[in-house]
Formats: sequence, C-alpha cells, structure tokens
Amino acid sequence: MTDVPEGVRELYPFLYGSAAPAGRASDAGPVDEVARSTREKAAETIALRQRVAAECGPRIAACAVRMAESFAAGGRLFAFGNGGSSTDAQGLVTTFLQPPAGVVPAAVPLPALSLTSDMAVVTALSNDVGFEVVFARQLAAFGRRGDIAVGLSASGGSANVLLALEEAHRRGMVTVALAGHDGGRLARLGGLGHLFVIPSASVHRIQEAQTTVYHALWELTQRALRTVRAERGGAR
Repeated sequence: MTDVPEGVRELYPFLYGSAAPAGRASDAGPVDEVARSTREKAAETIALRQRVAAECGPRIAACAVRMAESFAAGGRLFAFGNGGSSTDAQGLVTTFLQPPAGVVPAAVPLPALSLTSDMAVVTALSNDVGFEVVFARQLAAFGRRGDIAVGLSASGGSANVLLALEEAHRRGMVTVALAGHDGGRLARLGGLGHLFVIPSASVHRIQEAQTTVYHALWELTQRALRTVRAERGGAR
C-alpha cells in the first residue's frame, strides 16, 4: 500500500506490512497485533487509574465534600474545556444533571451547565472579543459566590480555561481543575482550590482517567450531600 500517508503508517505499522517492532514476532498477523495493542492500552489505562486513585483519592473525597456543601447551599456547577475536554465537560454535566441509574441509591439531579453547549454564545464571544474569554465571560455573567467551576485541560495550558478559573476565583466560586502531564500552567495557577493531575503524556490515557475522576467526584458528592443536608436539617 504505497498510497498510505506516512503518518498513518507510523501510527499503525502492523496494518501495512511494515516490519515488526524489535522484540516482537514478525509473523504476527494484523488481528494479532491489534489484539496485542488493545491489551497493552487497557493495561496502561488500568495502571494509570489505580495510580490516580492512590495519589488523589483523599483529595477527590475532600473536593466532593466541598461540592456537596455548595450544592446544599443552592450552588450550581459550570464545566468547560476544549475539544475532547469539551466533550468530557458535557459528559460531566450530564452525569450531575441526570444521575446514572443504579450507581448511588436515591441519587438526585444537581444543577449543572456546560459552557461549550451554546454555540451562539461561544462563536459570538470568539468572533467579537476573543476565544480566550469564551468561558470567563460566561462565568462573569452567570457565576455567583459559592457556585462551582470545573475546568478540564489535557495539557493544563488552555488559555481560556485558565482565564475562566481566575474569573471564578475572583467571584468566590469553588474552583476545580483536571489536567494532564505535569499539570502545566494550571499547576501554577494561584487561587485554584482543587487540582487533579493525570500523570501521563498520552492524551488518550489522560482523558480516560479524567473521566474516572469526575465520575468518582459525582458519586462521592452524592453521598456527601446526604450527610451535609442531614446536618443542616433536611433536604432543600
């Protein structure tokens, strides 16, 4: 297959008759190679999630308690990110708004909004002001003290996520960030309340683990919310 772009050949050499990587059997067929690659990636994902749970578990639980306190006081959650992180932000919001059945008994819907959902607002701000403010401007309009801002960035360096979290901090909101690699610029952001860094160089592994983190946050928030509401004299 001489017409296959080189970048594709490099990504999936076993599909195009390339030599097998060093140390691997050269007579393995494409199906065997795909199966091996899948097993390796699954193992990487499991190991990374276990590492994040071990390193971040207590901080995730503490963040969930803070989020439960916010919801119990009438707070709302705003989530945002770019590209795949935008999709994850929407997934996070859906989880809080429409609790998955059978995970936490008597789980309740919680007010949450994705700041990437309104394309009219996103494109207007991008065109008229600048893409770096598409989230910060929305928080300036909607955010209240005690609300929750959750920013997702695989690189930890997305300018619009950073500016939004700075705006959220100025407004007295609970600030939560999910990043990859070494945390990037988010790791150096002053005033950030909760930061969870996925220690990987792979965007795929980072986003898989970030999904696990926000599902854990949702579950722990639901459980903590019962305690908080009971201490405050009943559900609101």
